[in-house]
Order: sequence, then structure tokens, then C-alpha cells
Amino acid sequence: MTEDGDWVVVRRPVEKDVWSPSMAEDGQSSRPLKVIFKAPAKYWTDAVPIGNGRLGAMIWGGVASELIQLNEDTLWTGVPKSYTNPNGPAALAAVRKLVFEGKYTEATKEAFKLSDNRPDTYQPLGDLKLQFDDSHLKYDEGTYHRELDLDTATARVKYSVGDVEYTREHFASYPSQVIATKISGNKSGSVTFTLSLDSLVDHRTYTKGHNQIIMEGSCPGKRRSLTSDQANSDDDTKGVQFAAVVDIQISEDSGVIHVLDNGMMKVEHSDWAVLRIVAASSFDGPFTNPVDSPKEPTTDSISQLKSISNLSYADLYLHHLDDYQNLFHRVSIQLSKSSKSSVGSATPDKKNLVPITNGFSIEGNGDDTVSTADRVKSFQTDEDPSLVELLFQFGRYLLISSSRPGTQVANLQGIWSKGLEPPFDCAQHLNINLQMNYWLSLPCNLSECQEPLFDYLSTLAINGSKTAKVNYEVNGWLAHQVTDLWGKTSTDHGDPVWAMWPMGGAWLSTHLWEHYLYTLDNDFLKNMAYPLLEGCVKFLLDWLIDGQGQYLETNPSTSPEHVFIAPDGQRASVSYSTTMDMSIIKEIFSSIVSAAEALGRSDDELIQKVHEAQPMLRPIKIARDGSVMEWAEDFQDPEPWHRHISHLFGIYPGHSITVQKNPDICKAADYTLYKRGERGPGWSTMWKTSVWARLHNSEHAYRMIKHIFILVDPEHESIDNRGLYSNLFGAHPPFQIDANFGFAAAIAEMIVQSTTKDIYFLPALPLDKWANGCVKGLKARGNVTVNICWKEGDLHEVGIWSKNQNSVRLLHYRGTMANATISAGRVHTFNRKLRCIKTYNLS
Repeated sequence: MTEDGDWVVVRRPVEKDVWSPSMAEDGQSSRPLKVIFKAPAKYWTDAVPIGNGRLGAMIWGGVASELIQLNEDTLWTGVPKSYTNPNGPAALAAVRKLVFEGKYTEATKEAFKLSDNRPDTYQPLGDLKLQFDDSHLKYDEGTYHRELDLDTATARVKYSVGDVEYTREHFASYPSQVIATKISGNKSGSVTFTLSLDSLVDHRTYTKGHNQIIMEGSCPGKRRSLTSDQANSDDDTKGVQFAAVVDIQISEDSGVIHVLDNGMMKVEHSDWAVLRIVAASSFDGPFTNPVDSPKEPTTDSISQLKSISNLSYADLYLHHLDDYQNLFHRVSIQLSKSSKSSVGSATPDKKNLVPITNGFSIEGNGDDTVSTADRVKSFQTDEDPSLVELLFQFGRYLLISSSRPGTQVANLQGIWSKGLEPPFDCAQHLNINLQMNYWLSLPCNLSECQEPLFDYLSTLAINGSKTAKVNYEVNGWLAHQVTDLWGKTSTDHGDPVWAMWPMGGAWLSTHLWEHYLYTLDNDFLKNMAYPLLEGCVKFLLDWLIDGQGQYLETNPSTSPEHVFIAPDGQRASVSYSTTMDMSIIKEIFSSIVSAAEALGRSDDELIQKVHEAQPMLRPIKIARDGSVMEWAEDFQDPEPWHRHISHLFGIYPGHSITVQKNPDICKAADYTLYKRGERGPGWSTMWKTSVWARLHNSEHAYRMIKHIFILVDPEHESIDNRGLYSNLFGAHPPFQIDANFGFAAAIAEMIVQSTTKDIYFLPALPLDKWANGCVKGLKARGNVTVNICWKEGDLHEVGIWSKNQNSVRLLHYRGTMANATISAGRVHTFNRKLRCIKTYNLS
């Protein structure tokens, strides 16, 4: 690669490329995978997100004044603390007594005594501001173009001022742990701007040498008051310290950097400028008080810059592309309405070439004239399948950009947040949201991106064991509804309708067995998954108590965030053995039994206890009106359209209820979804989509998909405004990232479903909407990679392989079933009748 070369081969072969169908469609998107804007951002949700898992940035794309908002994933209020309540056992006993007596309204009131403090709050790192000269105020608006290129994880801005064309390029590198920006003009000496760093968090800024700006700051040691923008004045606890460094490089032949007052610098008359942004914090794990941390954020940041000082901008970009595309290019998707609109494959050579200095001359950019926001606006009439492709891949892009090995777990907004008091604290919510963040990781071939979740589970298990012992006098570990950087495991503050829900850790633990099923990683199962499952199961066994009938019961028990009409006519939320409790427990018990069998531990005493408990768990029942009962009793539901569908957990993401084994329950689930309706925030819409997919109902799954393609106006948000912002962020509203992740998971579920024995092809695909298509690189359980192509509404070919496992799978398509022997290292191609027509070596 040369410094001044326009093109460089960067893409290495990926798994999906080993199989090609015998038809034109090869899984490449029919349009460029770009989020496009025709004007600078007016709102935060117009800005472009980039990230490397730990560092995030929102690129506004302003012309005369550019704003790049920065985040670092360990910047939170607070310090480690105890999540125990010595008064918990007495309060628990009182609640349980009232529940046993059928006094649910009183039990709900009494359960307030079990609540704890609120979680801590995610904090912004700061703002990088670029101020250009006044000539930029007169830029040619017709030349303005801003984009996020998902293929390269690069944000670009282009505009003209007079006869000068300016370009900016931004990317966040995981291997180099840097955010890089290149600003250039096509005339020598045309780049002039002033640069500064600022933050909403307490900080100071100064310059170092002739080309670096340093910002040092401190997060509050205690979360802010709900009535004040300031941290509690009577608390001087030292919180997480942080530093950010911006290193400026300019062209050698022209330009100069001036050091200004107030920690500012000015680049003047350069051909180009490259900014390298690094950041670090004093966070040294959830059990180390920041005041005791050995980490030095400024020193660490400068050291990181030195470690990449020998890399040119082109080198940084090459390493970034090689790392990112190794993940992103594993899966491709192409959807089209009819055979008449089929698109040929992209030319391989050009697909492998990526421009270094200018991203606006790539062939196929004819669609760049239409903004993505306009495409979203028109979806209700044109139902453009390529927009579905884009949003699917955008979800994968966001996970790669916000969750990598060694980073913190993706929070409620991934890593992108703008304020001191973000919505719902940006905390990790455990009654659907954090789980949904990772639903796509396994089927969409990003299993490495799920690793932070398991690191986080290890933290919760430590804190949760103390909460279990002190608060409830039981063994094992648990976590409740909301948590934070420090691994909060106690109840939330306030109403038990959301606060008193001790099943958060158990739901998260279902991801452990799922990860093993997809990867068949025995070391992971033995060393990570099984110990965490053991602790979870110990808690569940102790939490279950003898009821007044033949069942083991959970008491108290809630169905997350939902209420019922108690026998006294009042609204209540606390009762016993909700359907969700039972469904999660059944899932965990089944998982640990299977895990023990895989590890040769079926004779363990704990497993015997699980076997004894399983038949004593309350079965799912059908209510008088034909829907699935949400509570142990057939209570009246005052909000049948409620956003949560917790009582359908056993269908999705669980596996205890299937169309094949439980047709009556599935019929009741169909009616339950009908009662719930199609309203609700983005994450709710995506959960319903996945359940409809598991019910093999393509019509309703697509109806929910269509509901997400509604453009949300940030100035006129309401609870009914679920949809997408102009940058494709999902609207709760406000923005929550779970809808984006849930969308990708739902699309995968519509195309492929699997168990350890079965693979179902196109189980919920709306073939009248996407008559032709090809998806490559999806994963099925058993560490199997699946490619599927269909034509004119019918399956055309399937490619299946596993790198290192032999297995026999039962293949399903529209009532046709066939046994298939999958040989390790061999690619198997099947026709529409599921007959194997070709095999060859994977290598």
C-alpha cells in the first residue's frame, strides 16, 4: 500500500464466500449499504454514530462549525457499593404472607419496602469542536453529502466552498483504539480551522507541545439529584477520572499549527489535517474504587498515541478495515420484490477495493441522491426491500461498534449518549432491553461481540450472591430489573411493578447456554457458562417455595411493568408465579440439565434437585378468553395493549413452547398478540416480530416490520411515535438501541430457525414482499453456517457447512423434511426438495 494510492485491497476471504448459488443473486445488497444525509445534523439523532466498542462518536457534519460528540464506555457516576439490605428478609416475609392470603393490593404496597436506590448514570466524554472560516457559511448546499458507509464503518462529509471541494472522513479503530478524522481540500493550503475540546462533566483543558490538546475530567462520585444538574453538593466522593487527547497532524509541505489560549489550537493553510483522538479512564473494574485505581488516564492516553505513532493514516485505516470487515462481511443479504428486479453480483475486484482519500467515487453510488430519511418516509408505499437490508446490516454495524471483547456491555444506547442525565440513565435494563441487545449476536454471526455480556454476568454473580444471601437469605446469585457499570444487583427504586423483579440475572443466564449451542465451545461451557448457571440455579431452587397446592411457587412475583385487577377491584402488580417467572425457570433448568450432560455431570446433586423440581413448576395455562394467562390466576388485564409480552417468553426468546409441540398454547399466543395490538415502542415492536416469526406467521411478522419504518420527528415525539430517526436509530421514543438490535435478530428469525437437531428454512419470510432473495452467513445452532437463496417465492438452493463438527440435522421447508449428514470441513448444497446435489471441501 502506498501513501498516495487511491485503492488498496483490504478484504480477506470470509466464511460466506465459500459457497455460491447457481443463480444471479449472491447475497450482496442491491443498493450501497449507506445511511445518507443531504444536510448537516440539526438534532443529535441526525448525527452519524461510529465506535470501536469502547470509544464512540456522533458526527454532526456541520460545515462552518463541526461537532463531534464523544463517549467512552466506562464513564459513569458512582463508585462500588453494597447492594444488600439487612431489612430485606423481614420485608420479604411480610409480602409473602399477604400474597398467600390473596391480598395482592396490600402486598404490592408492602413490596415498596423492598426497593433500593437508583442505578448510577452513564456520562458523556466531551465535545470536539471544529470552527472553520466564514467562507464556509456560503458553501454550495447542492454539493453537500454526508454518509455512514456500513461496508467500511466510515463516516464521510463532502461539500464545496467556491471552487474548493472539502472532504472529511471519520472512523473508530478497534485494533488501534483511536478515533481518526481526516480533513482535506482539493486545493493546496485550503484547510484552516480552530479546534477545541469541551465537556459537560467537570474538566480542565490544556495544550501539550505544538500539536496536542488534553482534556482531564472527573465523573461525580454520586449520581446527580433528579432535581438538579449538579452532583449532590454535600458529597465529595471521587468518581471515575478520565482524559482525552487529540493529536493533530498536517501536511508537510504547507500549513502551520498555532497554539491558542484556553486550550485551543488552529490549523492554518494546510492541504490536509489528521486528528487522532484517544481516551482513557481510571476505571479498574467494578470492585475497585476509583480513588484506589492505579490507572493514570492521561499517561495511558499518551501511551496509546505513542503506540500508533509509526502508523500513517492509511495504515490506521487499513488495520481498521481488516478488523471490522472480518466481522461485518460474514453475513450478506439481498431481498427483492420480484424476479424482474433481480440484481447481479457485485464485481469482486471492485468490491475488494476501498478508497483511502475520497469515498465519493465508488461505482454504484447513484442512489446517493436520495437521503435515507426520505427512503424511510416512502417505505409505507414503496416497501423498498433494500431498506430492510440496510436496517438489518445497520443493527450488525451497531453491535460491532459498541460491544467488543474487553469492552463494557452495550448499554441502553449502545455507547452513544449526549447528556448528563440520559433517558433511563442509559442503564442496563434486564427485563428485556439488555437481552435484546444481544439477540442478534449468534444468528447474525457475531458471537465475539457477545463476550462483554459474559464478563458482565461474572460481575453480577459476585454482587448478586451477596444480595441473595443478605436480602433474601438464599444461596446462589441474582440480579433485578436494572443495573449499571458497578454491577448493581439489588432492586430498583420505587414501584415494585418494575423494581421487584429478581429474574433479571436468570434471563441473562439463558444467553450462556445459547452461546454454547451456537459455538459448541466446550471450554466456554466448562469455565464460564456452567459455573454461572450453577449459581443462578441455586438461587432459583431456593427462591421457589412450597405453595398452597401441588406446585413450587415464586413469591413475590411480577410480570415486568404490568399490573392486574386484584379481587378487591384495585390495581396491583405483586402476586405469585407469573408465567414469565415459570418460563424463565423452565428454560434455565433445561439448560443446566443439558449442560451437565455435555460435561458428564448429570449425577451432580444440583442436577438431581433440578430434576425433582421440574415437574412441580406451574404449567402455562390458557385464559378464559383464549389468550395465554400472564399471571397464575386469570386476573383481569386493565391494559391488554401493554408493551411487554413477558408471558410469551417461552416462545421467544425461549424454546419451551413450539408450534410443533404446543399447538394449543401457540394458538393462544396468536390471540394474545392480537390483543396486545401493534402499538408500542420500537423494542416492543421487534419482540412481537420475533414471536410472530417463531409462530411461522410471515404476514404478521412483516406487518410489525413495516411499523418500524416510520420517520420520527425529534420535535414532535410521543409514546406512539415508535419508528426511526433520520440516522436510523430506533425510537422508543426517545432513542433506545435495542430496537435496532432486535430488528436484525427478527429478520434472521424470519429466514432461519434452528434447534440442535432441526433447521427450518424461510419459516416466516413474506414471500409476496421479498419474492427473490439470498442470505449468506447466518448461523444455526450446532455451529452450522447457513446460506439460503430463493426465487419467485420458492426455495432455490441451500448451502450448509460446519468447520469442525460432524452432525445429522433434520431439514425443514414447507412440510418437506430430509435428514442431512453434515461433515466437518465440507460444504453441502441442497435443492428446493432438500436433496443434496453437491459437496466439496471448505478449504
